[in-house]
Amino acid sequence: MLNKSRLTAVLVSAAVVTTATAGQVEVLHYWTSGGEAKSVAELKKMMEAKGHVWKDFAVAGGGGDNAATVLKSRVVSGNPPAAAQIKGPAIQEWASEGVLANLDSVGKAENWDSLLPKVVADVMKYKGNYVAVPVNVHRVNWLWGSAAALKKAGVTGMPKTWDEFFLAADKIKKSGLIAVAHSGQNIWDFTTFESVVLGVGGAKFYEDALVKLDQKALTSETMKKSLETFRRIKTYVDPAAPGRDWNLSTALVIQDKAAFQFMGDWAKGEFVAAAKAPGKDFLCAAAPGSGNAYTFNVDSFAMFKLKDAGAQKAQNDLAASIMGTDFQQVFNLNKGSIPVRLNVAMGKFDECAKLSSKDFVDTAKVGGLVPSVAHGMAIKPAAEGAIKDAVSQFWSDDRISVADGMKNIAKAAATK
Repeated sequence: MLNKSRLTAVLVSAAVVTTATAGQVEVLHYWTSGGEAKSVAELKKMMEAKGHVWKDFAVAGGGGDNAATVLKSRVVSGNPPAAAQIKGPAIQEWASEGVLANLDSVGKAENWDSLLPKVVADVMKYKGNYVAVPVNVHRVNWLWGSAAALKKAGVTGMPKTWDEFFLAADKIKKSGLIAVAHSGQNIWDFTTFESVVLGVGGAKFYEDALVKLDQKALTSETMKKSLETFRRIKTYVDPAAPGRDWNLSTALVIQDKAAFQFMGDWAKGEFVAAAKAPGKDFLCAAAPGSGNAYTFNVDSFAMFKLKDAGAQKAQNDLAASIMGTDFQQVFNLNKGSIPVRLNVAMGKFDECAKLSSKDFVDTAKVGGLVPSVAHGMAIKPAAEGAIKDAVSQFWSDDRISVADGMKNIAKAAATK
């Protein structure tokens, strides 16, 4: 983040730099795929309907890492955007630098405290004040399936256990199709890995190992079994997977060239954009073994301090619009996620979203609701990055033994 002397210069320069014209709202985000872009377009329409000028600042790739790099350079230069897509512990880090705007006036007027689950509201606050606004709730531990590919391979239904999964994967592989459409980038390697850990060890083990970073859990027999299962999945991945973007892997499932994909429910936005129907063309299920748990990823926008009064008004209207019932519904219908606002009717949502909403509420009651590490919701960025690298190295290099892979991950977890 910024050093203190540099931060002082940033705040002083912000007083004289025009960050936005009156009524203009510049939004930095990394939603560039089909379903995501369609969702952003809806928010743009709402802001323009209120008389504001939308300035789109899209930065593709890296699961948000590229956008974070660009954002840092903008803040250092004293010219931050009105809003930036930031989530989890990173919100608190930016807030501690004193560069985020206080949104309490909007939050109180709109009754956010009563409309958000406390676990979500707490992530959006810094020292009790709202500094960010949540957009949605994504379930990460999904397994997606192509109905046509499964039928061709003679597989009936989605696997509920790892034994069932590997039996199905064998049949699919023999049929000549890709069993698992994987995207070989560290965020997607870890997306699969955390679903495996959750499915093998359960929610408590997941939290101990990947959220609390407990060394005993990280070096346990359960972690060993998780890594063995993770490596076995790789044997069903096609050779073109390394470096492939997630939405291109989803396209393989859409095209019925691949049967399964471990991916959060933003993948559903791609299916819907391709006019595919849930339950008919594509199937959804919790990743094997994780039906009683839920890894969540909450997208959100942090709002940066602006000097221009018109820009501030546009920024507040943006925050209110994001939490409004209209946007919560239309955005999440396009994106594949579910509303973060608790009182949004689910009648227009499909069976996958309704299952997600039900499981979100149910798992919260029994301790099965846990934050996604892969998607920046659980641990500090330094440790998260180190663990992701260790997991990707294990995935990419078969010469790394399970024992050494476990040691490498445990060592990475100690990163400060």
